[in-house]
Amino acid sequence: MKRKWLAVIISGSLITGVGGTYTGMKWYYHDLERKVEENGSPISLKGQQIQPDLSKIAQAYDLIMKSYVKKVEEKQLVEGAIQGMVSTLNDPFSVYMDAKTATQFNNTLDSSFEGIGAEVAQKDGKIVIVAPYKDSPAEKAGLRPKDVIVKIDGVSTHGLDLTEATTKIRGKKGTTVTLEIQREGTSNPLTFVVKRESIPLETVFSEIKKQGDKSIGYLEITQFSKDTAIDFNEKLKKLESQNIHGLIIDVRGNPGGYLSSVEDMLKGLVPNNKPYFQIEQRNGEKLPYYSKLKQKKPYPIAVLVDEGSASAAEILASSLQEADGYALIGEKTFGKGTVQTAIPLGDGSSIKLTMYKWLTPDGNWIHQKGINPTIEVKQPEYFYVNPLTLDHSLKLDANNEQVKLAQQILSGLGYGPGREDGYFDYQTERAVKAFQNQEKLPATGEIDPKTAELMDTALTQARKEEKNDLQLQVALTYIGNKN
Repeated sequence: MKRKWLAVIISGSLITGVGGTYTGMKWYYHDLERKVEENGSPISLKGQQIQPDLSKIAQAYDLIMKSYVKKVEEKQLVEGAIQGMVSTLNDPFSVYMDAKTATQFNNTLDSSFEGIGAEVAQKDGKIVIVAPYKDSPAEKAGLRPKDVIVKIDGVSTHGLDLTEATTKIRGKKGTTVTLEIQREGTSNPLTFVVKRESIPLETVFSEIKKQGDKSIGYLEITQFSKDTAIDFNEKLKKLESQNIHGLIIDVRGNPGGYLSSVEDMLKGLVPNNKPYFQIEQRNGEKLPYYSKLKQKKPYPIAVLVDEGSASAAEILASSLQEADGYALIGEKTFGKGTVQTAIPLGDGSSIKLTMYKWLTPDGNWIHQKGINPTIEVKQPEYFYVNPLTLDHSLKLDANNEQVKLAQQILSGLGYGPGREDGYFDYQTERAVKAFQNQEKLPATGEIDPKTAELMDTALTQARKEEKNDLQLQVALTYIGNKN
């Protein structure tokens, strides 16, 4: 028996995003013919010797096709074999994607897609949210970095790979998905019902911020999409035309994306005295990448980072810090130091395979370690408070975790509950009444579902107010003092 697989010309892309966002490097295999010989002789692939054990795959295939008790589709066996091979790598970033999943994947960074707007990854066998996109349904619902998704629409995520989980979370605009979340600091899972929307991929936001009499440019990058570098460079040029005294680049909650995008930014920011990053190949060879820039920008730069800053965002942050000595302000980053290539298989499916490590300018590998900020700044405590999930109203003398959360929310909003230990006393009741009066609700002093909803909404709004963003305020002060 002989079986042949003919490989067509394929093109893949370098990937840096945690959940599988990708970038543009092409690989070509011309007229390759792979043969599995029944007699077990070696197989030739572009002059390389492949071990004859591949004959076992052909034998297993024929055995199941001819003898299994039920009829089996060829496609099912082929895809199962590929999934099995990839899964043995024990690499959450290497996955097989069928045609449908590959199409969704390819659309993610090109224009827009329909879903909840959150980057997810697989970590230690768990499906984890890296970061919700800016102003996405996921962000509005209250999902956060490091949330572990334990159920999707009531079905456990145990045993699901990343692509299976992503496919289940995505869906048509207007439909909803129910996610059960395990969050650090909570004893019971949290439930979020998220309405899917069309997620536009505007990835760069800019403005001028004032610090005293100084104008400071601000560029927020939500992810590294196809046109992000073009947009970034255009907006930076416009900011510079307004004579800015410094620049803040915000990559908090940025899960990564096209490697070429972050490269095209760094080429205009990092002088050529150091590489802006390095690639380490499987043989250990390190390839440094340099810009042609002669000198650094004439103004100070600070980069805002947090636990949702991953991959390409970490490349940008580490490059600016190690190559140019710029400050990283905020919290420790996610820690993804590998690069994947998405390789189409000719029928619409593809394999996203880890092929390289990326290293910082100084040769550090930050994988599963993250990058420590040079100036560590945590947000106010209420930024980390979980949303209220009520089974019944909370009232005087109640004593539980939900009361504690409510007290933390009230404190963050400035209503002074007096205590935050979970006991609902008279001072807490007065704080609830004050909030209800402000929101034009009946001032019962009890936290019913409507009051809880408005408390969560008010807290979300407070987190978005610039004056409450301590990390940004520190960055503004830092840049202002540099001039």
